[in-house]
Formats: sequence, C-alpha cells, structure tokens
Amino acid sequence: MFVDFSLTAEQEAALGAHLELLMRWNQKLNLTSIRNREEAIERHYCESLFLGSRLPAGALRIADVGSGAGFPGFPVAVLRPDCSVTLIESHQRKAVFLREASRALLNVRVLAKRAEDVDERFDWVISRAVSYVDLASFLKRLAPNADLLTGGEGPPEGLGFEWEAPVALPWGNQRFLWTGQTIASPAA
Repeated sequence: MFVDFSLTAEQEAALGAHLELLMRWNQKLNLTSIRNREEAIERHYCESLFLGSRLPAGALRIADVGSGAGFPGFPVAVLRPDCSVTLIESHQRKAVFLREASRALLNVRVLAKRAEDVDERFDWVISRAVSYVDLASFLKRLAPNADLLTGGEGPPEGLGFEWEAPVALPWGNQRFLWTGQTIASPAA
C-alpha cells in the first residue's frame, strides 16, 4: 500500500541525510538492528511519517520517548516543522548521534536522560518499540495524548489512557498505531 506524505525536496533531503548518517554510525554503534536500507526506510521512516501525518494540525510540543536512532521523532520533526520535538534518549552514545543528526533542524532538541527524570509537560508523547512496562511510570505525567507504534499487543489499562481502535500500519503484519488520551479523574 502506498501512503503519500507529500514531502518537499528539503524534507526528502533531511531524511536522506539522516539515513546516510544512520547507516554509517550503525556500523559501529548499533543504533538499530535493521541494517538493510529498504527495510530501514519502510520500518523506521515510513512508520514514523505515518504517525506524524495523523497528528492533529497546529503547533504541538512533542516528546519522543526512547528515541534511539531518532524514531519516530526525527521524521515527525521533518514532516511537521510547526511542531517542537524533544528526542528523549537515556543512552549517551545514541544521544550524541541524535544531536549530530538533528543539528540542522531548529525544531528538535535532544534530552540525554531517562524519561522518568524529565520534569516537563508536553502536548503529545510518541514512542516506537518501548515496552508498556517502561512507559507506565511516566506516560500520563508527560502528556495528555500519546501515539504508540507497536506490535500486535495493545496497551494495558494501567497506563491511564483511553485508547482508540488501533490503526494497522500499511507495511507488514502485526504493526499498529495506538492513539490515546488520558482518562479524566472523577470529580471529588
């Protein structure tokens, strides 16, 4: 299935430069287990752009938790220059890569710390391949909205979010986008 993200030449160049840097750094740093260029484009870039295309219009403060090599946050920042994207990555060497990769993007900043230690509030949290157990302690505190790129298993009730029906990703099997909003606390 083809999904049109309508990228400008500058956006395509930014994503291409990120891919080239990723391929070089991945030889020594193990940023991602996917080494094949076509698979990286499909699994990392296309899935991230799909998520970014489904975010609501307008300027948002977005936190990408467990950004790793910059997914989904880097492509989202390229697609949505109106949004401010914070890439949160606790592994220092990966954070160095993220800083290098995002130097030209004015709407990106990198926080080299654990998400549990981030004392900010965002409009939206996005994440890819981070376990629900890891997200449970901070997801609701960071933002009232979340988009999670996951495999087949849906988010548990304990996250404090009400989840919409999952959207199957156009690539591969058992890949989904889950969108949720915090569950309002009952009035006392």
